[in-house]
Amino acid sequence: MIPAEQMTPAELAALLAFHAEAGVEWLVEDDPVDRIAQFAAERQARARPSVQQAPQVQTGPAATSGASGTGDIRDRASPQQKLQPALRSPTAPLAIPDDTAISDARFAAESARSLEELKTALEGFSGCNLKASARSTIFAQGPAQSGIMVIGPIPSADDDREGLAFSGRSGALLDRMLSAIGLSREALVLTTAIPWRGPGDRMPTPAEAAICRPFIERQIALIEPKAVLLLGNFTARFFFGGTGTIHALRGAWRDVAAGGQTIPAIATFHPQDLLQAPATKALAWRDLLSFQQRLL
Repeated sequence: MIPAEQMTPAELAALLAFHAEAGVEWLVEDDPVDRIAQFAAERQARARPSVQQAPQVQTGPAATSGASGTGDIRDRASPQQKLQPALRSPTAPLAIPDDTAISDARFAAESARSLEELKTALEGFSGCNLKASARSTIFAQGPAQSGIMVIGPIPSADDDREGLAFSGRSGALLDRMLSAIGLSREALVLTTAIPWRGPGDRMPTPAEAAICRPFIERQIALIEPKAVLLLGNFTARFFFGGTGTIHALRGAWRDVAAGGQTIPAIATFHPQDLLQAPATKALAWRDLLSFQQRLL
């Protein structure tokens, strides 16, 4: 391994960018931390009631220390048990059951009467685990009066850093795709189905997706677009249902339900898919032309 002091500024910048893309949050800690034990302790804490029971007083030899050689019971506690007081502190976030979180999300979203109110509600919502590790909350950006929406799956590392949907290389390619059909990102609304980036770019669980659903559906209902372009496999499944791949779901117009409305939507490949498999650009071009025709 090359020591950091022997690297050029450009090499250091590239290394930091690599770690950021991989989801690394801390490069150096003052003291070693067993993340595996910590994660297990957190799961155990979330599975238990948040109110601590009063400790039971023991009598007899088991309660004594010193001469008996047993020592303080706290000294014999496992690393996971020693973490419990800190995890149960008043400032620690409480685990919310999925059904309750979904209900809270639906109420918060449906109570918003404008995009500004909805953005405030989303930024203040704390019922989804994804938010805890995300840097930014991605929300619809662009002129709502355009009547055009482009929706991606989850925020990328670039999106999370910039606070904007479709940043970085994928965003640059999307700009070129839109330009090819006479559009620009400044003339439409860009957003993501899931507002928070998962740790290490992991996809959301079904429960997490269900918690986020009311917010994106409310965005669609408030914007009332005349057409929606869905990008990527996850986004197509999220709105169309089923377990098909983007190859099976792309290219056909389907109705998306949002707030009592039905909005026509078409799915195609995500720009990242095109970067990894350039041969699919011909299929994406057909989908873009279909989207363009719908807007005329």
